[in-house]
Amino acid sequence: MSSSTPAEPAKSAKSAKPVKRAASAAPAKAARTAKPAKAPKPESHLAMVRRARRINRELAEVYPYAHPELDFRNPFELLVATVLSAQTTDLRVNQTTPALFAAYPTPEDMAAAVPEEMEEIIRPTGFFRAKTKSLIGLSAALRDEFGGEVPGRLEDLVKLPGVGRKTANVVLGNAFGVPGITVDTHFGRLVRRWKWTDEEDPVKVEAVVAGIFPKSEWTMLSHRVVFHGRRICHARKPACGACPIAPLCPSYGEGETDPEKARKLLKYEMGGYPGQRLSPPADYPGKPAPALGAG
Repeated sequence: MSSSTPAEPAKSAKSAKPVKRAASAAPAKAARTAKPAKAPKPESHLAMVRRARRINRELAEVYPYAHPELDFRNPFELLVATVLSAQTTDLRVNQTTPALFAAYPTPEDMAAAVPEEMEEIIRPTGFFRAKTKSLIGLSAALRDEFGGEVPGRLEDLVKLPGVGRKTANVVLGNAFGVPGITVDTHFGRLVRRWKWTDEEDPVKVEAVVAGIFPKSEWTMLSHRVVFHGRRICHARKPACGACPIAPLCPSYGEGETDPEKARKLLKYEMGGYPGQRLSPPADYPGKPAPALGAG
């Protein structure tokens, strides 16, 4: 018994080594045999087009009443209102144009305006001196070159003072029924968030989107996207948790994802507030905007 007593620890010590090696070898073997996780495949162009068209269909259901948010009664009023809308809200333009059109109802009247008097009327829209110069200039061009009528061609409209491609497309699509894509700040922001394009230049954005959708969709697509950008997919804090197209959005999570908190971010009729038009279409589900000075 006494001779076997010291032999026991020695035996257990020897047997402990291979156990230790086996324990350390297992992770090493697993590391050698483990396959690296596969990176997700990039979305194909065809898949992006299908997703983009589905987004458009979903937005059509959410905003069946989508419309231009500038008040106008004829092509001239829409042209003037769109020029005024630069660097301000459609609401502020709509609150300003009743007095403007009461004073200058036709291109001939506006072309003969005293600049200082017009500046005082449109002052609330900002940049009123530059806008006055553009409005008087385009009105004179309409009077002298187009018989006092707004032309219905893009190449003619963009020659008018203060009228760029975006303004021309607004007028063509909504006053003449000529399909056009309006790339404003909301439209550009959303199509980049949706990964339709990474272009920043509005003309390039327009060209890319025009290749995704049939021409017949261009004008209403523009309204739907702009509506969504103003009401839900805001620039600084999009309401992701209240967004009806969240499953289709590759940028989901950039904004508030909690449904209750997201609902508090909704604007205009989606949040139960007035819209931007003082005279909205009959099918508009929200409240008309207040006149200037009324709230």
